[in-house]
Amino acid sequence: MALNSSTPVALWVVPVPEFGGVARHVVDVAAAGLPGYELVVLAPSGHLTDELKKMGVRILTEVPFGVDAGFKKSFDALNIAIESEKPAVVHAHLAYADIVAAAVITSRKIKRVKNKALCVPALASTEHGIADSGAVYNTNKLRALAMKTLHNLRLRVTDHKISVSASTSEQMAKQWGAREVEVVRNGIDVQGIQTAVAKMRTASDTNAPRLLSLSRLAPEKGLDYLIDAFALLAQKYPQAHLEVAGAGELEAELKMQVNNLSIAEAVSFPGFVNPLEAMGRADIIVQLSMWENLSYTLLDAKAAGLKVLATDVGGNREIVGEEELAAPLESHKDRQEQIRTLARALEKLWSSPQILDGAPTYSREQMNQAIVQVYGKREKI
Repeated sequence: MALNSSTPVALWVVPVPEFGGVARHVVDVAAAGLPGYELVVLAPSGHLTDELKKMGVRILTEVPFGVDAGFKKSFDALNIAIESEKPAVVHAHLAYADIVAAAVITSRKIKRVKNKALCVPALASTEHGIADSGAVYNTNKLRALAMKTLHNLRLRVTDHKISVSASTSEQMAKQWGAREVEVVRNGIDVQGIQTAVAKMRTASDTNAPRLLSLSRLAPEKGLDYLIDAFALLAQKYPQAHLEVAGAGELEAELKMQVNNLSIAEAVSFPGFVNPLEAMGRADIIVQLSMWENLSYTLLDAKAAGLKVLATDVGGNREIVGEEELAAPLESHKDRQEQIRTLARALEKLWSSPQILDGAPTYSREQMNQAIVQVYGKREKI
């Protein structure tokens, strides 16, 4: 849609430059467009802003903002952006931006008592990542308690609360006391993903199952379980291959585990990869995380028609079917029995000729329409 000077601005605030799940979300929203709004982004310069600039999105990087800039500079940067853009809504993503935005909007509400002309936009927040236990991401109990308190306070001044899955919404209510949370699932370019993976598809071998993991090499991703289960699968299928894509602190430890199991020739660690290209050379996507909110990896895998094995945690059940869910990793005391169960599940998936259906997948356009509908509710400007 053509934008003009009367088009309201939705100022999206992202505190990190890296290209992860949140950046993917922002790029997908930008690609489809927010109906009736101009999307403007305040974020530190980096991979995300580079991608958005290519798409013609206006980026505000003149004043330092983000985790590395610190709270004071970020606070000032958002204030300047609001003065300059006069947005109808400020939409924060990730905890740091949530807290900065809540502080800025609160301060502007106080100042408007004396200055009625001061712009005070509505405040929206999308929760992308909250686990059922704060310890998954915060091992320091005092820090976890502090973050819980901050989230409780900032949600009180947040007009529009969005979660990416029903599971995430439940956790927001349970842990932070959040109320009136709207679920807007991540939307994807279904046709584009199907086409891209199909172009990169390499033929599979009935004697050589190809497994793929796309995640950080981090403790909460359950990769040690995956490697042990794959070792059992490889005993029956000696030509099987496991690709552990990504980077992280466990890389050396996982490589040592592979060597100790004598499966080094069957397991590769390519680092960061093009995920759609990697899916083209895989048969089964395996994601044994301790927690997921609404995984883009699983959404893409189902769109591409791949088989999936994922732990029954968080929003995974909202993407894949019952047959593709495994028990949470720490739900059994007998680790070896759980590994054997995982290996059997992988073999069953591999031998099944049927691609199992998951939950309905939403398009980017449907996601954006839902976001705009949320903006129209409980207006508090």
